[in-house]
Amino acid sequence: MAFPLEPSAVTHGIQLAVAPVFLLTAVAGMIGAVAGRLGRIIDRARLVEDRALASSDPEFLGRAAVELTELRQRGRLANGCIALLTSCAFLIGVTIILLFLGQTTAVNIDSYAVISFLLGVVSFLLALLCFLAETVIATRLLNFHMLR
Repeated sequence: MAFPLEPSAVTHGIQLAVAPVFLLTAVAGMIGAVAGRLGRIIDRARLVEDRALASSDPEFLGRAAVELTELRQRGRLANGCIALLTSCAFLIGVTIILLFLGQTTAVNIDSYAVISFLLGVVSFLLALLCFLAETVIATRLLNFHMLR
């Protein structure tokens, strides 16, 4: 069953669908930032692990084990953040499709668009919480012994 597309409906559908694209831009920026942090976490973990394998100092090995535990936790938070941001981007993409189809066809799917948008925003907020937790752990790792 095909429906004739009116130019005004298509134009309005495009206008509605473009608004969530701005959230996609923010999500893409955050994915880049978190992926960069994850890369640094992995590099640091490899360095600490290599130094620990080469060391026989029990004090250093204890500090290395603590740091590796925290780096593992930070890595898990960063991975969770990326997963939530990817889910957010997917849900916002679904929202865009639903908004466009809702305006250009006779199918009433606006309530699904609202649900997918809200789920996308919830995913984004949860990702922000993961990011915050990761940065709190990262700053807790800072050691300011030289300032004493």
